[in-house]
Amino acid sequence: MNMNRRGVLALPWLAALCTALPVVLWLAPRERRAEAPRGVLADHWDAPTVLRAEGAGEDGFLKVEAPREFSFPEDHGAHDGFRVEWWYFTGNLESPEGRRFGYQLTFFRSALGPGMPQRSGSFAANHAWMAHFTVSDVSGGLFHDFERFGREAADLAGVTPGARRLWLKDWSCEFDAAGEQVQLSAGEAGVEIRLRLTAHRPPVLQGDGGLSRKNAGVGNASYYYSVPRLSTEGTVVQGGRRFQVSGDSWLDREWSSGGLAPEQVGWDWFALQLDDGSDLMWYCLRRADGTTDPFNGGSLALGDGSVRRLSAGELTLEVDEHWLSPRSQVHYPSRWRLRGQGLELLVTPALADQELAGTFRYWEGAVDVRGSRDGRSVGGRGYVELVGYALDGATGSVRGLTRKP
Repeated sequence: MNMNRRGVLALPWLAALCTALPVVLWLAPRERRAEAPRGVLADHWDAPTVLRAEGAGEDGFLKVEAPREFSFPEDHGAHDGFRVEWWYFTGNLESPEGRRFGYQLTFFRSALGPGMPQRSGSFAANHAWMAHFTVSDVSGGLFHDFERFGREAADLAGVTPGARRLWLKDWSCEFDAAGEQVQLSAGEAGVEIRLRLTAHRPPVLQGDGGLSRKNAGVGNASYYYSVPRLSTEGTVVQGGRRFQVSGDSWLDREWSSGGLAPEQVGWDWFALQLDDGSDLMWYCLRRADGTTDPFNGGSLALGDGSVRRLSAGELTLEVDEHWLSPRSQVHYPSRWRLRGQGLELLVTPALADQELAGTFRYWEGAVDVRGSRDGRSVGGRGYVELVGYALDGATGSVRGLTRKP
C-alpha cells in the first residue's frame, strides 16, 4: 500500500455528531437496550443537525475543498484540523462448520474545538472518541450492538502517529508498519472479536480521486478512501462459544468538517464484495422531496485492479420491501435492486433486525447479493448502512431516542 495518489473523500455523516460527543463522555459502555442519555445531549437531537453541520469549515476547522496527495500508510493515521474522522471496518465471516457472522467495528474521532494546540499531561484532551461494535450471528438469528465514548485523556482513547494503534479503552485497531495488515480487537458482555485483516490491493480513492462532494456547499465534502477487500481470519466469541472464522472485511476511511444540505435527509450506503472479484461501493443520498440527489456516487473496483468511478444516474436503486423495527417503530428498506453499468443485483439482509439502538439510531448489517454482471451470474456478500430513517419528517426530530427494556 505504499503509494502517493491525488484525491479527496465521501460521506461525512458524523459532522454534527461532533456537537454531541463532548457532552456524553461520561457515558459508560452500554448494550442497546440501556436508557438513552438525557439532559444536555437531548438538545442536540431536536433538529436535523444530527446529520448536518451547516457552515462547517467556516468556524476554524479545515475544509475539504481541493484534491490532495494521499500517502500510505501515513493516511491510515489521524488528520488534525478537521472536525471529524473515522475508521470503519465491516465484514462477513464463517466458521469451518458453517456458522456465519457479520461484524462492525468503527472508531470516530471528533475535535473538541478548532485550531487547538496539542496539550500535554495525562488528563489533557484535544479530541473525543466514540466507537461502535456489532456482531450479527446470522446462523443463530441474533444481533449484538454496543457503543462507547471517551476522551483522549488518561490513556482512555487515542491514536498513535500513522495509526499504528488506535483504541478506546480495550477496543483497538493496530496497523503493521506497511499498513497492509490490521489487528482488530473488541469485546463486551460475552461477545468478542479478535481478527487479523490482510490487504491484497491498494486503497481505492473514492469520488474525484478521493474528493467526495455531498452537496454544493463550501466544504461539504470529505476525503474518502476504501480498502474494499481484506482477507480476514481470527475468532468470534458468542453464546459462550469460541469460533474460528475466516472471510472478507472492508475498510472505509473518511475525514471532513462538512455536512449534509437542508434538503438531504440521510443516505443508503452499500459495500458489496462480489464473487467474481469485483467490489461495489454505492451511496444514495436521500432528499426530502424524494428526487434523486445529483451528488450520489460510488465506484466499482474490478478484479484486474482497475477502478470505475460511478456518478449519479449510472446506477438506480429500487426498494422492494421494508422492515418495521419493533423497538423504534422506524421503517427501514430491507430488500434492494441495484441496476446499471452491466449490474443487475438483488441485495437482501442476512438478518432483518440489525438496527443499532445507541445514542445515534441507524441500521447497518450484513447482506447477501445475487444477480449478474455483464450478463454473467454473480453472487456475493457485503454491508449496508441506512442513516436518517429515524428522523421524523414532520418535526425534524429524532424518533426512538429513548430506549426502554
